[in-house]
Amino acid sequence: MKKMIIASSSAVLGSGYLEYFLDAIQMHFKNVKTLTFIPYARPSGISYDVYTAIVAKAFAKMDITVKGIHEFENPKKAILNVDGIFTGGGNTFELVNQIYKNDLLENLKMAIESGIPYLGTSAGSNICGVNMMNTNDMPVVYPPSYNTLGCVPFNINAHYIDPEEDALQKGDTKEGMFIKKHLLKGRKTKIKEFHFYNDIPVLGIREGSWLSVEGAKIILEGDLKATLFQKNSSPIDLKSGEEISI
Repeated sequence: MKKMIIASSSAVLGSGYLEYFLDAIQMHFKNVKTLTFIPYARPSGISYDVYTAIVAKAFAKMDITVKGIHEFENPKKAILNVDGIFTGGGNTFELVNQIYKNDLLENLKMAIESGIPYLGTSAGSNICGVNMMNTNDMPVVYPPSYNTLGCVPFNINAHYIDPEEDALQKGDTKEGMFIKKHLLKGRKTKIKEFHFYNDIPVLGIREGSWLSVEGAKIILEGDLKATLFQKNSSPIDLKSGEEISI
């Protein structure tokens, strides 16, 4: 049975790395002694070793040892025999590119479906959807396919923000208001463009929120709502604690 945490981000304003949902992570990995980290998304182009060291420092507080998937001689085989898995954020294009390059996709999916607890943040959450086509990242590389794990029956748009009019303050200049409205409405418009060509539902997850997956049951956690987009339908706001059913 799948056991997953799919988070929009690894940190929120005012908190350290993974701190805002630390209790959920500790419960999720309560039986894990050694965590396997997938550093392929390499934010800002940092090395796998540096990225893994950052993660190892965070999990040391939970008495969990971290080993990078790149440290295994055969990552494809190793991923099926680990205690827990964490895929961090960064660039989704590069993450997916390396997953295909290392022939890891099918075995990673098998590992998750077998019940090995999985944590994804940002890019590591984007790959949990049907495909990666709703990432916000720059296409720095061209992966062999946009298809990803399909562990949830929709795509994920991490770091989602709202086109809320109350964000436009009365004191804004005309230029400032134009820029702010453009930035705020951009995400919703891009998802609408996606649905002109595709039928896959998209879930916009805000910073500080995450999905808890137990088998086929998917629950929104955290303080903020999420927004579900479906083709030819108005967006639906989902409350924290609500089960997501598509």
